[in-house]
Amino acid sequence: MEILQLLLDFFTTYGYVAVFFVLIVCGFGLPIPEDITLVAGGIICGLSLTTKYPLNVYIMMFVALSGVLIGDVVMFSLGRFVGPKVTRMPFIRKIITPGVYLKMQQKTHRYGNKILFFARFLPGLRAPIFLTAGVSRKVPLWKFLLMDGLAALISVPLWVYLGFIFAYDIDKVLFWLHKSQFLIITVLIIGALGILIYARLIKKKRSNIKNHKK
Repeated sequence: MEILQLLLDFFTTYGYVAVFFVLIVCGFGLPIPEDITLVAGGIICGLSLTTKYPLNVYIMMFVALSGVLIGDVVMFSLGRFVGPKVTRMPFIRKIITPGVYLKMQQKTHRYGNKILFFARFLPGLRAPIFLTAGVSRKVPLWKFLLMDGLAALISVPLWVYLGFIFAYDIDKVLFWLHKSQFLIITVLIIGALGILIYARLIKKKRSNIKNHKK
């Protein structure tokens, strides 16, 4: 994959700083796949083990997590402080069209805060969702950081470590990257359904207890 090779060349030269910078740019919605960026960060850690100055994979995870969250907070804050006019800003309107913005408004209104968690696993929609959440001004910053941070704690270490483990087999990295995306989304859907069913059972049980008391 050409984009992966370009990132590897850049990251090999500039290390942690390059990964941090690219992940912040990813948060602005530019067409650089975040998952490929994270995997590339892990790969250079694996490849550097035989060099004089090896990169620490755990430091890379921390750097990557910081870059991801800063990029997300910037988009959220732009929406929060600039308001609906943010979509008319030159560099934003090239990324988020009026149609996409309207669609994200509908999704945010429909799913509420939960969509902030799942946005992490929706490439291409993450930036518009975070921007729209900020514009709505219904989500406090601490809640945004909580939802986005929890999702990032799942995805960021996974993809960085995936690249680290298979640093010398890029084809296998790409294979497991696609597999891991599918597995994460599947687990999240199953978990969400389980929570929903559990909540309804609890509600039904409480309702039966109230009716029995009457």
